[in-house]
Amino acid sequence: MSISRIGEVQAKPELTGDLRDFLISIMPIIKSSEGCESVQLYQSQDDPTKFTMIEIWESAESHQASVKNIPPEKLVEIRPLLAASPSGGYYGLVHEK
Repeated sequence: MSISRIGEVQAKPELTGDLRDFLISIMPIIKSSEGCESVQLYQSQDDPTKFTMIEIWESAESHQASVKNIPPEKLVEIRPLLAASPSGGYYGLVHEK
């Protein structure tokens, strides 16, 4: 059974576009990782500085292993763009129509 990883980040207001571009740039790396079924990026309609990334994985372990695929120097790029620490968690599907 698949697991969803829902991550949330918030940009410094003046760097919203930069954070959006960064997140888009890492999506192919995430998608090509073993065990990734899909990845989608959403931007809040109420607060454009907030982004939510929803990733579907074969397992939480697959997601955790995939972090190694993002070069450390790439991860350093995100820190100055953030207004707060990223948050997220794993979710299992309860019901689908």
